Amino acid sequence: MLKYTHMKKEEYIHNKKSFFNDVIKDVIFGLEDGLVSTFGAILGVATATGDSKTILLTGSIVIAVESVSMGVGSFIASRSEKSINERKLKEEKEEVENFIEYEQKEMEELFIIDGWPKELAKKIAEISAKDKNLMLKEMAYRELKIFPELQSSPLKNGIAMWISYILGGIVPLSFYLLLPVQSAIWLSIAGTLITLFIVGAATTKFSKRSWIKAGGEMVALASLAAVFGYVIGQLIY
Repeated sequence: MLKYTHMKKEEYIHNKKSFFNDVIKDVIFGLEDGLVSTFGAILGVATATGDSKTILLTGSIVIAVESVSMGVGSFIASRSEKSINERKLKEEKEEVENFIEYEQKEMEELFIIDGWPKELAKKIAEISAKDKNLMLKEMAYRELKIFPELQSSPLKNGIAMWISYILGGIVPLSFYLLLPVQSAIWLSIAGTLITLFIVGAATTKFSKRSWIKAGGEMVALASLAAVFGYVIGQLIY
């Protein structure tokens, strides 16, 4: 008997296609790193110097430099991965064009490894061998573990990372723009931890994990960064 859930079919995440789904890794990574890196750096400077201009200068430099660095890094990493996958697909296409019998046998073996009945696996491989485009698509999925239609956009990944880092970094720094240093320190700590908890909890919309656990993990990470920032600031100054 089928078990029904409270969710409708169209609510499942794999049935949804959106810009955010394509860049969720970059958005979460950018927000988290922007929050934590800026938070740790300016906390160390604030507790060591107590000088608002130094704090704002440090925070601004961290956000400006790191956001560009992270954005460029994401772009290069995504482009490199895409280039490698494109080369693999090109080589696989050449194999399909020139060694179709070998590819047919290889596909049959892959289906059997996946648990398909031997006769059915042989039949599917025979049918695929008659259509080289179909054969290439199946070999991309099963041998290379590449989904050509789901290839990421390096530019989109890089921009998402860059913007997310800036947004994350602005949170801990903004309090020092509006308040005296001593007051801003505590409010920056509280504001950053709350924002991190919200970001962590928000990811459960996609993962279905416990929102308390996900938010708590983010807060724990930020607390570790805060301790390092504080200790280093005190030791150096």
